[in-house]
Amino acid sequence: MSDDAELRRLRWRCRRGMRELDQLMLRYLDGRWPAADDAERSLFLRLLDTEDDKLWRWFMGRERPGDSDLDGIVQRIIDLPH
Repeated sequence: MSDDAELRRLRWRCRRGMRELDQLMLRYLDGRWPAADDAERSLFLRLLDTEDDKLWRWFMGRERPGDSDLDGIVQRIIDLPH
Protein backbone atom coordinates (compact mmCIF):
# COMPACT_ATOMS: atom_id res chain seq x y z
CA MET A 1 0.00 0.00 0.00
CA SER A 2 1.33 3.44 -0.87
CA ASP A 3 2.07 5.94 1.88
CA ASP A 4 -0.73 8.22 0.68
CA ALA A 5 -3.26 5.40 0.68
CA GLU A 6 -2.14 4.30 4.14
CA LEU A 7 -2.47 7.85 5.50
CA ARG A 8 -5.97 8.17 4.02
CA ARG A 9 -6.94 4.85 5.61
CA LEU A 10 -5.49 5.91 8.97
CA ARG A 11 -7.15 9.31 8.77
CA TRP A 12 -10.48 7.52 8.32
CA ARG A 13 -9.75 5.23 11.30
CA CYS A 14 -8.95 8.30 13.43
CA ARG A 15 -12.53 9.46 13.00
CA ARG A 16 -14.09 8.29 16.23
CA GLY A 17 -17.48 9.97 16.18
CA MET A 18 -16.49 12.19 19.07
CA ARG A 19 -14.94 15.48 18.02
CA GLU A 20 -12.45 15.61 20.88
CA LEU A 21 -11.16 12.10 20.16
CA ASP A 22 -11.00 12.87 16.44
CA GLN A 23 -8.85 15.91 17.16
CA LEU A 24 -6.49 14.02 19.46
CA MET A 25 -6.01 11.14 17.04
CA LEU A 26 -5.57 13.40 14.01
CA ARG A 27 -3.12 15.62 15.91
CA TYR A 28 -0.97 12.54 16.48
CA LEU A 29 -1.35 11.36 12.88
CA ASP A 30 -0.38 14.75 11.46
CA GLY A 31 2.25 15.73 13.99
CA ARG A 32 3.94 12.57 15.17
CA TRP A 33 3.18 9.66 12.83
CA PRO A 34 5.64 10.69 10.07
CA ALA A 35 8.61 10.59 12.49
CA ALA A 36 7.42 7.63 14.58
CA ASP A 37 9.37 4.38 14.47
CA ASP A 38 7.73 1.03 13.74
CA ALA A 39 7.21 0.22 17.43
CA GLU A 40 5.40 3.51 18.09
CA ARG A 41 3.31 3.14 14.96
CA SER A 42 2.31 -0.33 16.07
CA LEU A 43 1.18 1.09 19.43
CA PHE A 44 -0.88 3.75 17.69
CA LEU A 45 -2.57 1.09 15.58
CA ARG A 46 -3.38 -0.84 18.76
CA LEU A 47 -4.81 2.35 20.20
CA LEU A 48 -7.05 2.74 17.15
CA ASP A 49 -8.47 -0.71 17.88
CA THR A 50 -9.57 0.42 21.35
CA GLU A 51 -13.22 1.20 22.07
CA ASP A 52 -14.12 4.88 22.12
CA ASP A 53 -15.44 4.87 25.67
CA LYS A 54 -12.08 3.54 26.96
CA LEU A 55 -10.16 6.07 24.89
CA TRP A 56 -12.30 8.86 26.28
CA ARG A 57 -11.66 7.80 29.88
CA TRP A 58 -7.93 7.48 29.21
CA PHE A 59 -7.57 10.84 27.50
CA MET A 60 -9.69 12.60 30.12
CA GLY A 61 -7.55 11.14 32.88
CA ARG A 62 -10.38 9.19 34.48
CA GLU A 63 -8.54 5.90 33.96
CA ARG A 64 -5.15 4.75 32.78
CA PRO A 65 -4.52 1.89 30.41
CA GLY A 66 -3.42 -1.30 32.14
CA ASP A 67 -0.77 -1.74 29.45
CA SER A 68 2.19 0.54 30.15
CA ASP A 69 3.01 0.82 26.43
CA LEU A 70 -0.50 2.07 25.64
CA ASP A 71 -0.31 4.39 28.61
CA GLY A 72 2.90 5.83 27.15
CA ILE A 73 1.37 6.62 23.77
CA VAL A 74 -1.75 8.08 25.40
CA GLN A 75 0.52 10.42 27.38
CA ARG A 76 2.51 11.33 24.22
CA ILE A 77 -0.72 12.24 22.44
CA ILE A 78 -1.94 14.31 25.40
CA ASP A 79 1.39 16.15 25.48
CA LEU A 80 1.38 17.05 21.77
CA PRO A 81 1.09 20.79 21.15
CA HIS A 82 -2.32 22.01 20.04
